[in-house]
Amino acid sequence: MPHEKWGEAVTALVVAKEGTRPTPETLMQLVKDRKGGTHAPKQVDFVDRLPLTAVGKVDKKALRAKYWEGQDRMVG
Repeated sequence: MPHEKWGEAVTALVVAKEGTRPTPETLMQLVKDRKGGTHAPKQVDFVDRLPLTAVGKVDKKALRAKYWEGQDRMVG
């Protein structure tokens, strides 16, 4: 997602397992503990499903488009 100072901020889009709903804080701390603070998301958004490309990969452009709507380009 856009960030005024850094250009972009790490954001996690999470599809929770059916019947579960982890808290954003729990997920952020989990990543921080395992990968460090620079990799930890600054925001966690829950989604029903992730969009896929024609070959079945996660469509990262479609995911980013929501956050960069109204911007001239999708880079900070």
